[in-house]
Amino acid sequence: MNLHLTGHHLEITPALREYIQSKLARVSNHFDHVIDIKITMSVEKLIQKVEATLHVPGNDLHAESSDENMYSAIDNLADKLDRQVLKHKEKHGDHHKVNGALKHQQQE
Repeated sequence: MNLHLTGHHLEITPALREYIQSKLARVSNHFDHVIDIKITMSVEKLIQKVEATLHVPGNDLHAESSDENMYSAIDNLADKLDRQVLKHKEKHGDHHKVNGALKHQQQE
């Protein structure tokens, strides 16, 4: 998983980078096929805003969150991405049932 961080009117500190990596580890635990994640953090007056785009095979997932605190905005963003990844995983999972048809079941 490649992680690209961009700060707009904000310097990305090592503590902030480590916090983001720890929060996004949950996303990679649920879905191993994440190609890369692009995160943009910005500050506009008193609003801290975080946007993320997840590139997974067959789709791009986008989420954004804003709050007065950057760390709580990152928490909200991680929750949104986690829900989207789980939904994407369910949608693109294997829909073939093993021995689901009547002709494949054993007769008694």
